[in-house]
Amino acid sequence: MSFIQPEWPAPARVRSLLTTRVGGNSATPYDTLNLGDHVGDQHAAVMANRQILVKHLPSEPVWLKQTHSVQVSTPKSRAQHTRKPFDADAAVTNIPNEVLVIMTADCLPVLFSNADGSVVGAAHAGWRGLCDGVLENTVTAMLELSYQSTASDLIAWMGPAIGPKSFEVGDDVLQRFQESGLHDVQKCFLPIPNKPGKYLADIFQLACDRLHAVGVTSIYGGGICTVQDGGRFFSYRRDGVTGRFASLVWISQ
Repeated sequence: MSFIQPEWPAPARVRSLLTTRVGGNSATPYDTLNLGDHVGDQHAAVMANRQILVKHLPSEPVWLKQTHSVQVSTPKSRAQHTRKPFDADAAVTNIPNEVLVIMTADCLPVLFSNADGSVVGAAHAGWRGLCDGVLENTVTAMLELSYQSTASDLIAWMGPAIGPKSFEVGDDVLQRFQESGLHDVQKCFLPIPNKPGKYLADIFQLACDRLHAVGVTSIYGGGICTVQDGGRFFSYRRDGVTGRFASLVWISQ
């Protein structure tokens, strides 16, 4: 299995991990370490891949059913609604060894920690969730678990996602972000020559701007394009039918 260690100044007790598409059991086009059980891959292969991952973790991850919502799974909500996977596009925890996981294949995964490593979070920020406030909701949920923290105490890490040279969108996406109240959103959309109404969008900058707006300024990562790095990452925009890789974070005990 091929892992990547996120580079961010999280406290020593905070552990994080990024999987790649390498080192699993799935056949083409899910080759090989597909962790998504909703993309058409053989169930046995996905379960075998997840077991490979779990061997490197302190517990089974908190798997989510991601639907581009702004719902955040919390320890309280998980205790009240035990049916798995949990319907949410983000998760937070203050429980040691509870592993949070986000699966992506172009959307932006964002990991969070507070200053002392007592609370962590993970969010799935596709453009819809990003526009609707999934990152802001994650920050709010983290602060509710860490009364001594403020947004300025949080740090964030942005994982691989569709990059600004590959993320072609239309006027509808630009308009949605403009209507969401984000300041100076136009700078994140580069008009494409000879394609009226088409733009190259910078999802990393859009995420940074939204985090800055709520007081999170310590932001790391970003810049790795899933579309262009086919050797390491799945990409829905590039391949259509494809697997999912994972971004994980937890508090070590």
